[in-house]
Amino acid sequence: MSEKVTILLAEDEPALGQIIRDSLETRNFKVLLCEDGEIALKKYKENDPKLLVLDVMMPKKDGFTLAKEIRKENNEIPIIFLTAKSQTKDVVEGFTIGGNDYVKKPFSIEELIVRINSLLQRTNLQKTAEIINLGLYTFDFRRQILQYKTEKELQLTHREAHLLFNLYKNKNEVLDRSVILKKLWGTDDIFSSRSMDVFITKLRKKLNQDPAIQILNVRGYGYKLVC
Repeated sequence: MSEKVTILLAEDEPALGQIIRDSLETRNFKVLLCEDGEIALKKYKENDPKLLVLDVMMPKKDGFTLAKEIRKENNEIPIIFLTAKSQTKDVVEGFTIGGNDYVKKPFSIEELIVRINSLLQRTNLQKTAEIINLGLYTFDFRRQILQYKTEKELQLTHREAHLLFNLYKNKNEVLDRSVILKKLWGTDDIFSSRSMDVFITKLRKKLNQDPAIQILNVRGYGYKLVC
């Protein structure tokens, strides 16, 4: 039997937390269940979880605050937010903080498990990826670092790094908008679509020192990285 992957689950609704934990444990995961953000931070420091599932609205320390604190020392661990919030600004905030996925309540356990497995697979890919020469930039996918010539390194968020990596793998070709949304955001709804537009804008700014590199918007289809 393969070694169990440890997941830290922070959920202040006891019944929901128990259901998620039991369901994940039947899939060979080890789950650390916490009922507030302070306990979750303590458990995170004491253990070595491979993925975090954080409820946004929690007592003592909310999920966004907890994620910010963890991201200061760990920029690679995947984070999934659970929330009843559905406004675009809340979704964008979650991704900007460093979240990798955003699951809106109510949700099916099977959907959550699919998203967990997808993130873990992408994380494994990230660990084995090589350093990429992107025009006059060097892109270290594993470390999520972008550097122009010998200037100061730019730290990318987890989502920025994966979006740029997918654009690079399809460079000079159109990357289907719906496909990349479902792959990185788990859905191609309007909230995720607007969030991706924000990340594309951020990547364009970080790549603007090399005029030979462009991220083009192919209306009705998706994006194309020209380099």
